[in-house]
Amino acid sequence: MARSSSPSSSSRSGSWGTRCFFPCYDGGRGTQFNGCNFPNDLLPSLGAAAAAQHESSTPGRFRKYLVWPYDPRYKVWETFLILLVVYSAWICPLEFAFMRYLPRAPFVVDDVVNGFFAVDIVLTFFVPFVDKKSYVVVDDPKKIALRYLSTWFIFDVCSTVPFHSIDHLFNRYGLGFRFLNVLRLWRLRRVSSLFARLEKDIRFNYAVIRCTKLISVTLFAIHCAGCINYLIADRYPDPKRTWIGAVMPDFREDGLWVRYVTCLYWSITTMTTTGYGDLHAQNAREMLFGISYMLFNLWLTAYLIGNMTNLVVHSTGRTRDFRDMIQAASDFSARNQLPRQIEEQMLNHICLRFKAEGLKQQDTLDILPKAMRSSISLYLFYPVVHGAYLFRGVSSSFIQQLVTEMVAEYFAPKEDIILQNEYPSDLHLLVTGEVDIVAFLDGTEQVYGKATEGGLLGETGVLCNKPQPFTFRTTKLSQVLRISRPKLMDIIQENAHDGEIIRINLQQVNI
Repeated sequence: MARSSSPSSSSRSGSWGTRCFFPCYDGGRGTQFNGCNFPNDLLPSLGAAAAAQHESSTPGRFRKYLVWPYDPRYKVWETFLILLVVYSAWICPLEFAFMRYLPRAPFVVDDVVNGFFAVDIVLTFFVPFVDKKSYVVVDDPKKIALRYLSTWFIFDVCSTVPFHSIDHLFNRYGLGFRFLNVLRLWRLRRVSSLFARLEKDIRFNYAVIRCTKLISVTLFAIHCAGCINYLIADRYPDPKRTWIGAVMPDFREDGLWVRYVTCLYWSITTMTTTGYGDLHAQNAREMLFGISYMLFNLWLTAYLIGNMTNLVVHSTGRTRDFRDMIQAASDFSARNQLPRQIEEQMLNHICLRFKAEGLKQQDTLDILPKAMRSSISLYLFYPVVHGAYLFRGVSSSFIQQLVTEMVAEYFAPKEDIILQNEYPSDLHLLVTGEVDIVAFLDGTEQVYGKATEGGLLGETGVLCNKPQPFTFRTTKLSQVLRISRPKLMDIIQENAHDGEIIRINLQQVNI
């Protein structure tokens, strides 16, 4: 039986009035779980000791000149900066390799982009942060400035200085300025935080986000390697003794697009270990870089294969376990020479359980507090229970107590819910489906009737505390509500008047 029972334990959340928080997850400044209707990404600490600080913890209580890190407008600003990071990740290696062949326009755009990041540096001095040890939101300007100056400030400033413009101004195109210009790739940490946030966002498919991240890493590695290898060839004293000059002797006279595509072609064929032989190292410098690149590719390939394997295993793990379980059940039936009917019931039960677990209904209910689970049960099953003949005329409070203790189960076709002469342990109510009422007399099976939606199963044996007089067997996929006899009797004893009504209803049917 595929059960969707809910445990009786309840979970409790702490007070929302607090300044001491637990962040939902790590993700840099301002990560956010976009699937929830929380006012921010912070959870309150347990207990009431921190409740006195509530007034100073909300966004409206911060100093007016501070920027609440979870403000939607600040989130838009961060998203805009990530788009600029993507541009920087593409243009930075390109300028590193082809600086003296590029027009002036990209450098002007770079200066504008650097201006936006300079604004973000200033803005960061006004953004409160969450202390990693105490999980307290720190809004003291001095502490905010001290934390930023002692962590990422130097790196952010170095990645914002327009070294390429300075180099272009003196018309030197030296390697020193080019290497300093590469410091802009420090901004890629924002993209890493973005992917970490999207992987936890329920609005996006996890596998798609993960694959997008892997593809992005691969394309960036191909782009960087191709540009670096071109720079090595471009600065070699003898152009014809380079990997590109051996095929294109006047490669410096060719168009920028042709050279860039050639670099990508070499990078991809090397990464995939295809190695056609048309482009290969011609001098010691290129050989050393080729060795380094191929060693890096070993790590990158292992990283990609490991991640893709995890995605495949995650998506097919349940199916593999299901097939193993089916095989084990078939082997068990053959080894013990069980009747064909019992074997079919076993296999049908396993198949139904696999389908029910795929819906994750039980997992969803388990994480909810008891009051919320009770509200869901009342919404789903109150009309069905109230319409059963045994509970006609009882009070609403009795029905509510009954529904909150009931467990929903699925039964496959031709599966026995109750066996004749078994101990009456549970009362069952048929929500959907159809059930045959079967009795065995002198070894012969006879169908005495059918139970349809809203019908009770085994109520006589449960209430009279005697062996079940019939076997109840499903004829099609059925959903049943079940409540144990001890819980049912406790509720009846607590509601004596309703218990008398139930006794009268039972007698009227059995007359």
